[in-house]
Amino acid sequence: MPMPSRRPATLDARRRLAAALVAFPALWAAGAVQAQAAGRLRPTPAQTEGPFYPVQIPRDHDNDLLRNGDLRAAGGRPGWVEGTLRDVDGRPLAGAAVEIWQCDEAGHYHHPGDGGRADPGFQGFGRTLADAEGRWRFRTMAPVPYSGRTPHIHLKVRSGERELLTTQLYMAGAPGNARDFLWRNLSEADRAAVTLAFEPAGNDEWRASFPVVVART
Repeated sequence: MPMPSRRPATLDARRRLAAALVAFPALWAAGAVQAQAAGRLRPTPAQTEGPFYPVQIPRDHDNDLLRNGDLRAAGGRPGWVEGTLRDVDGRPLAGAAVEIWQCDEAGHYHHPGDGGRADPGFQGFGRTLADAEGRWRFRTMAPVPYSGRTPHIHLKVRSGERELLTTQLYMAGAPGNARDFLWRNLSEADRAAVTLAFEPAGNDEWRASFPVVVART
């Protein structure tokens, strides 16, 4: 589906995004409290999109990020991030689009704001549709830290043209978590919701499971 183009990010834009986060968690928390009071599932906490969402959706944007067209990622530890997609009443959101994007093994994004230095064999962005039970999965590499950020993977949920959720998922036990301003700004319960165990899956691979709950559909 066609997506709007975005202007390249700048350092000032990144600073403005950081400043806007002061009020952001409180707005999300109010909705989470209401959902729990009604005996429903706790919504996955929303987080900023950041400055590196693709300016244009790449031609190859399937759920295998380790291949980009005929090319293969040059490095990185391969594995799977997968999960379920439900609303706060526990109903699967079949057919909703799940997107992820992340940096390559060297910490670079496919984005002009990052200098266009990313590994051409690493897709960097993928999209898939939740199945009838709300399940989704991506083949990708383990996230790595870069200047100012702990390892993370960005995730967005869409239903048609509507954005239902934008968040980030983190690696449990990563040394940089406690220093990361976005992770640190979450409550303890919200950290637990988006901080995943990257479990060994054989052949030096890994698997991480992320149950996503959206507050609005």
